[in-house]
Amino acid sequence: MSRLFLLAVSALVLIPALRAADWPQFRGPTASGVSAEKGLPTKWDAKTGIAWKLEMPGPGTSSPVFIGDRIFITCYTGYNVPGKAKGEQADLRRHLLSLNRKTGKILWNKEVESKLPELELIRDDHGYASSTPAADAERVYCFFGKSGLVAFDYAGKQLWQADAGGRLDPHGWGSAASPILYGDLVIVNGSIESESLYAFDKKTGKEKWKAKGIIEAWNTPVVVKTKDGKDELIVPIKTKILALNPTTGEQLWTCNTDIGWYMVPSVVAHDGIVYAIGGRSGTAALAVKTGGTGDVTKTHRLWTGTKGSNVSSPVFHDKHVYFANDSQGIAYCLEAATGKAVYEERLPRAGTVYASSLMADGKIYYVTRDGRTFVVAAKPEYELLATNDLRDGGIFHATPVAADGKLFLRSDKFLYCLEK
Repeated sequence: MSRLFLLAVSALVLIPALRAADWPQFRGPTASGVSAEKGLPTKWDAKTGIAWKLEMPGPGTSSPVFIGDRIFITCYTGYNVPGKAKGEQADLRRHLLSLNRKTGKILWNKEVESKLPELELIRDDHGYASSTPAADAERVYCFFGKSGLVAFDYAGKQLWQADAGGRLDPHGWGSAASPILYGDLVIVNGSIESESLYAFDKKTGKEKWKAKGIIEAWNTPVVVKTKDGKDELIVPIKTKILALNPTTGEQLWTCNTDIGWYMVPSVVAHDGIVYAIGGRSGTAALAVKTGGTGDVTKTHRLWTGTKGSNVSSPVFHDKHVYFANDSQGIAYCLEAATGKAVYEERLPRAGTVYASSLMADGKIYYVTRDGRTFVVAAKPEYELLATNDLRDGGIFHATPVAADGKLFLRSDKFLYCLEK
């Protein structure tokens, strides 16, 4: 048996195969925040319903991703860690952790050195590890803002590092957008770093295209299919939604949103229609048909509305759009065809909601920053199924994930695996 053959077999062992239950990027395989998992928990607290709980080496607001027998998640250490002395920027490190999917045990912890200077303070303790990784069957891709996009193999070896710009965020919020995968490309929204959108070769990190004019967009782009089966890369920016060819970066169409704020929520789409929310006042939601050319505001914009959210992203389910307002603690259900509010109900004593919505097993999960999770029935009649409390677990900014019949919540201190 040749040494080359043994090396090839060893490499295959280190590369988990993709499977239907994987959750390889922010908001899942379809970037929609919708999971097909069944048997998920509805009720839990600090003492019950926890399958395992991992104390993280450092804080972060990224969600975990699930590939094969692995979980990948990021965090940071050394500087501006909540509850500790501020420290020195020279000690700031980003980390990618590989975990055992069944037990949560850390398999390896790889550090990435930061490009300095960084923001001295990031608002609301978002920190320096906000972007959820993306993963395929061979590599894991992590975006760390001005420190760049970094690719690792499944053994934890750093393969390449690519630059998406080094501008410091003038708003003090830091980076937020997560990388996505499309064919042989890994696409990153570098709006905060360089007002640009980038596509890099997955194998080499070489820049394949760059689109400029991505203004005040903290959201993760989404690839959407048009009615005729073509792919469009959708990214909301201040006052507009942009659609690009994901292969070339060529701009296909634009649509005015009438939203005068920066855009944080990612869009959701169904049957060739994009639904976007954002802003704090005035127009805060809209629907637009894909497949247009040029400025489609008059021809393809279907409706606008005043109910939205400035931070958290929505879900689409059965002709309705659901989300929780980030600051008002109100759960909304909009009729997708018209934008009309079917219900708007205040979640009892809800705090701020930064995490995006998750829809799974007939339920919608809304996670507040203080660690409470409101479980609402996924139907156009408001029904609060449960209110769960993990307020001893730190600050919860990360979007929840459903995998393996379990629910995963991440705070700045712990990763929780919750079971029914």
